[in-house]
Amino acid sequence: MSRRILVSTSTVAIAVVVVVAMILPAAAQAPASNAKAPAAKKWTMPRTPDGQPDLQGYWTNSSYVPMERANGVTKEFYTPEEAAAAAQRAREKDEEQATPGTTADVHYDHTQFGLDRSQSDLIQDLRTSLIYDPTTGRLPPITAEAQKRQAERSASRAMLGGTNDAVQNMSFSSRCYFMGGAVPLLSATNYNTNYRIVQNARYVMILTEMIHDVRIIPLDGRPHLPKGVQQWFGDSRGRWEGDTLVVETTNFSEKNPFRGLASASMRLTERFTRVSDEMIKYTFTVEDETTWAQPWAAAVPLKQTPGPLFEHACHEGNYSVGNILAGARLDEQRAAEEAAGKGRK
Repeated sequence: MSRRILVSTSTVAIAVVVVVAMILPAAAQAPASNAKAPAAKKWTMPRTPDGQPDLQGYWTNSSYVPMERANGVTKEFYTPEEAAAAAQRAREKDEEQATPGTTADVHYDHTQFGLDRSQSDLIQDLRTSLIYDPTTGRLPPITAEAQKRQAERSASRAMLGGTNDAVQNMSFSSRCYFMGGAVPLLSATNYNTNYRIVQNARYVMILTEMIHDVRIIPLDGRPHLPKGVQQWFGDSRGRWEGDTLVVETTNFSEKNPFRGLASASMRLTERFTRVSDEMIKYTFTVEDETTWAQPWAAAVPLKQTPGPLFEHACHEGNYSVGNILAGARLDEQRAAEEAAGKGRK
């Protein structure tokens, strides 16, 4: 009896093994579509302790995308291959060197000091221009009033001579006052295109690496300054529209016209929206009826970059004004002596 049970049990065991062996390959061959893929992790907007979207950190807008669309380019976006070719052309232009021994050769070799754009944390952007409105990707035509204003400014400078003939004709950037025009963040310069944003419930601070300019933007709803008060970078007021920081700036100085054209009545609206840990969507719109035939707008992405920012101690231009003007006077003296020598012949 016990032997029969043992045999029967063994037979059952063998049958079970055979059945399991047949099932396992079939299970292994089951379609993978039955398994659920892990859900992608949803990005969460970082916020400050008071609940504002957190824009703080170090950012760069370094890019080879030009402000205006190049002649002959008719589309808003390049293909990746076209964008790479356009960037290569811009890189080669940056690397062009002047003829040794000439006045033009007196310049910084940006690559030597690690300042070349190709050495920075570049933003990869397929746009053919930063300007997206108008759809041409180019600045609107300037008005007759702006043309008249531009001619008057040129005539006023010409009365003082050339660039180096009078300190009033020297640019603010060459004297290390500030760079980047009326608002440094609007477009990338050739180097040091880095920024630091710090914020609290009442203010946002934007520190620019170039010339270490600082913008303090109140968020408390205070009114703009009286119209007669003009400031180098205008008078900024910020507010939150959902998760977007909107900054409106007025009261620009006639002494520092945006792009050398704008009037003191120019109005600037900037929008900052953090779209990921690494990127801020930044756009701006310029309105000045006395200068451009219509408002225009541009998109300048901001990419997270390592910090901190060190002091950009640009003093040589301002300290060297005396030497620059002395050199101009020496050139004039030599020209006068040569003219006198030819006259005697």
